[in-house]
Amino acid sequence: MSASTSARRARRGGRAVRQAASSSAMDAAARWGLGARGVIYVLVGLLALQIAFGGGGQADQTGAVREVAKEPFGAVVVWAIGLGLVGMALWRLSEALFGASGRDGDRASKRAVSGVRFAIYTFLAFSVLKVAVGSGGSSSNQQSQDFTARALELPAGRWLVGLAGVVVLATGLYIAVQGLRKTFREELKLGQMSRRQRKIVEFLGLVGSVCRGTVFAAAGIFVLQAALAADADQAKGLDQTLRSFADTPAGPWLLAAIALGLALFGAFSLALARWRKV
Repeated sequence: MSASTSARRARRGGRAVRQAASSSAMDAAARWGLGARGVIYVLVGLLALQIAFGGGGQADQTGAVREVAKEPFGAVVVWAIGLGLVGMALWRLSEALFGASGRDGDRASKRAVSGVRFAIYTFLAFSVLKVAVGSGGSSSNQQSQDFTARALELPAGRWLVGLAGVVVLATGLYIAVQGLRKTFREELKLGQMSRRQRKIVEFLGLVGSVCRGTVFAAAGIFVLQAALAADADQAKGLDQTLRSFADTPAGPWLLAAIALGLALFGAFSLALARWRKV
């Protein structure tokens, strides 16, 4: 077999893989995943609102799915959320391997971001599915502190934790800025939306992304504090990060505003499940 023939077959094989990655099955997985993410953010936002007004609960993905599991047919819903996050992870993996839709979707930087998202959603899916199979699942606070403690034990552990904090902080700022700039418009099927729908989705995306980015940035600051103090207990998961907003001069009202913003981001994710380009 000649080298040119092998090259042609390799190109055909690559095209076949790309077509599979952009198939209707992957489209469905992506939209299911966006819907699952939306449900989780709405629930986390509602739990955080309860905390702001003196209620209990655990305002993170584990707490959210545990609340769902208590309801009639809750176990089925939890499985649906977990499998949706698996679909989300596979979609991000396909973007990392073959490029994303939209402008400059094939750039190395965008593929790298998709790779990070694949890792994040794989972890989230694993956490939710642990609840689905009845093996519990630790809180985001415990997970964050355990991960930080193990990292601090490594050579140059404080530097690694500090780098992780910078990455999370930068990610939060990036999410907030992109939300303010409404860059998500590039990912929407605007032609399929009415003018009123576009305005509503833009509002949800702007407010939701700014609040989500603020939470990420705050979590990154706590990780940096853990690195500086060499103390894993300084790191905070989503629940404790949200609770920290109530300790600011603005008090519970700031937590309530952030919580509402996370719920709006959940609604935005549900809108993306319908109108996002995949």
